[in-house]
Amino acid sequence: MIERGSLLAYLDRLLEPAASDDWGPNGLQVEGREEIRRLVTGVSACQELFDRAADWRADAVLVHHGLFWHGQAPLVTGVTARRVKTLLAGGINLLAYHLPLDRHPVYGNNALAARGLGLVETAPFAEAKGLPVGVMGSLPAPLPAAELVERCRRLFDQQPLVLGAGPDPVRSIGIVSGGAQRELHAAIDAGLDAFLTGEASEWVTNLAREHGIHYLACGHHATERLGVRALGEHLGEHCGLETRFIDVPNPV
Repeated sequence: MIERGSLLAYLDRLLEPAASDDWGPNGLQVEGREEIRRLVTGVSACQELFDRAADWRADAVLVHHGLFWHGQAPLVTGVTARRVKTLLAGGINLLAYHLPLDRHPVYGNNALAARGLGLVETAPFAEAKGLPVGVMGSLPAPLPAAELVERCRRLFDQQPLVLGAGPDPVRSIGIVSGGAQRELHAAIDAGLDAFLTGEASEWVTNLAREHGIHYLACGHHATERLGVRALGEHLGEHCGLETRFIDVPNPV
């Protein structure tokens, strides 16, 4: 068990959300009960996640994509109201950490993806809100492109969309999870053989092909399961919590 304030203070020290701006508020978004024994983690705030957390009698839900974003209308109506009512009725706290869970060197989506693919000689890659967010690195030995695709499929549990045409075998990769299509430019500038992110846009196909780089879109949701799940496991051990990762499937 941990008190809410102590958990938030620990996460502030661990994830350093104040280090940069973000596209939404990090930390506590909806206040529930003070004592936390059961923690659910998930990728995105949504009704199904909250319903399943309430069924498990969770005290807190921690997500990568929260309920509130800068620029949205400041109204708690409709779908948002139903989501908030579910949390309040169950006394459930909602915590959200966006960029901090992309860039963290241990529990970040990109660091975990780099380790999962076996990259070595890793370095910061690409920026978001003024700080490095991604990871680039080399493979220990040149890897056939088809094997890289298979490794990604196993790591993210989703078949990648592969665009472009880079060197085969592959020696170097840049990784930025989620919707980081525009960081293809950073991968090209860095002279990488492959770029891995979550989503693809129409313009990516020809640009990747003409620059001779592999582009792997492995799923926005899929590439961002890694961090929040690993963080939940860590909090379970460090704070003595019961934790459960709940995956609400999303093919995008």
